[in-house]
Amino acid sequence: MVRILREYERGVIFRLGKLLGIKGPGVIFLIPIVDRMVKMDLRVVTIDVPRQEVMTRDNVPMTVDAVVYFRVVDPAAAVVVQVEQYLKATWLISQTTLRSVLGQAELDELLSQRDKINLRLQEIIDRQTEPWGIKVTAVEVRDVVLPDSMKRAMAGQAESERERRSKIINAEGEFQAAEKLVQAASMIAAQPIALATPVLTDYEGNFQRT
Repeated sequence: MVRILREYERGVIFRLGKLLGIKGPGVIFLIPIVDRMVKMDLRVVTIDVPRQEVMTRDNVPMTVDAVVYFRVVDPAAAVVVQVEQYLKATWLISQTTLRSVLGQAELDELLSQRDKINLRLQEIIDRQTEPWGIKVTAVEVRDVVLPDSMKRAMAGQAESERERRSKIINAEGEFQAAEKLVQAASMIAAQPIALATPVLTDYEGNFQRT
């Protein structure tokens, strides 16, 4: 029996039920009936984590989904030696980890520090799947869906914040104008000559003071 494996493929060889080793890429020779080969793909695999109902640490309900990127780095461990159906196992671990990590985060952290959340998810999932010969390269939280009532509350909070900043800016402007007036009054009081009297002329050209 002859098998040909591509550059990104490896063959896990079992001889009479025992693990013989990993072969490939290229031409693989097998003994009929005695040998059995399981083909493994070493390219990056993408799995979608379906929408999960999550309650954040500050008791805000939301719905989130994510995508996980991983690849097989140890074909022998990923086949059947360490785990059965490594793809399904990684998918389930990703679901439970997503709910667990987001349940420990607050809403503001989830919305403003998405990169930090993604890195934490990657580290946890990678640590759990490492014994299976899996390397998690990235995890991305794709969509965060908030209830309509929470969206309205956040919009009202943002509007109030804008009004507060506008009032503060106006108050700072008035304060600065008052400071300038005080400085001008101090200068006039210290040097009365600075207050110049305007001079006008009558119709005959004679100077008159107002």
